[in-house]
Amino acid sequence: MTAHDIAASGAGAGSLRRSLEAASPRYGERAIRAFLVGCAAFSVLVTIGIVLSLLFGAIDFFRAVPVLDFLTGTDWAPGFEPAAFGVLPIVVGTLNIVFWALAVAVPVGLLSAIYLAEYAPARVRRVVKPMLEVLEGIPTVAIGLWGLFFLRPLAEDLFPFLAWSTPHAVGVAGVAVGLLIVPLVASVSDDAMRSVPGSLREGAYALGASKLRVSLRVVLPAAVSGVVASLVLGVSRAVGETMVVLMVAGARPQISVDPTASVQTVTGHIGTTATGDISTGTTDYYTIFAVGALLFVLTLAMNMFAIRLVRRFREVYE
Repeated sequence: MTAHDIAASGAGAGSLRRSLEAASPRYGERAIRAFLVGCAAFSVLVTIGIVLSLLFGAIDFFRAVPVLDFLTGTDWAPGFEPAAFGVLPIVVGTLNIVFWALAVAVPVGLLSAIYLAEYAPARVRRVVKPMLEVLEGIPTVAIGLWGLFFLRPLAEDLFPFLAWSTPHAVGVAGVAVGLLIVPLVASVSDDAMRSVPGSLREGAYALGASKLRVSLRVVLPAAVSGVVASLVLGVSRAVGETMVVLMVAGARPQISVDPTASVQTVTGHIGTTATGDISTGTTDYYTIFAVGALLFVLTLAMNMFAIRLVRRFREVYE
């Protein structure tokens, strides 16, 4: 190649480079970029606003109530005289709901996801998968009515040896919430399992593994990060559920592990107090912000733990 050819190729590359540049400023792209940046900034500002509103209200609450008494007290009666502000009863009530919800959602949701990802024919999947996604949008008040007027009497008929003393029961409320989050767990876990490369399945089949063994020993461990994410979403939904627990679990703050007992949850207290007739600026009023801040911290800690767990066990495939 002569020097003239090299110069010609360099000139051609320079003209190609210049042709890739915009001849005029692209104001449309700049406007779209500014709009997207504004949307991201708006979401961050909204989150900061929520945190600050909870923080300022919680500070006003803790000016009147010691933090240690709030976190370790076993009596919760902010609207009575003398008032008691021990948050443990409603925290235990919330954990009760989460326990019974996961007892239903984990086996049913994961087994449904395994069936859809590994066993279901394409025709069945095309019908069931959209149905699961539609079930996620059922109004919670409908689930609450169903739990109160159908599931609660059914539970009493199935377990007559239990002490059904009230029309409300934390166990029934937890089961209703668990059925509410089953579609979420099943749908996200199914997507995670279907993203596992087919070569892993083929290798296991080549070694003589059965379909069940491949599903449980190969696909499920490989999709563990997505499965954990589905469970975290389910737990967050169970912790934040309000209408179902208000209607089915009742509103009696007490520390109890009896599935037939009536309890109050964190979100239940927020719902009843925020819609009740209370004076603004009172300690009872500021309990909303203190309990909301506690719920925010618990959910944040749970999500951070789940993120670390997912990062530790995540499998990356090329």
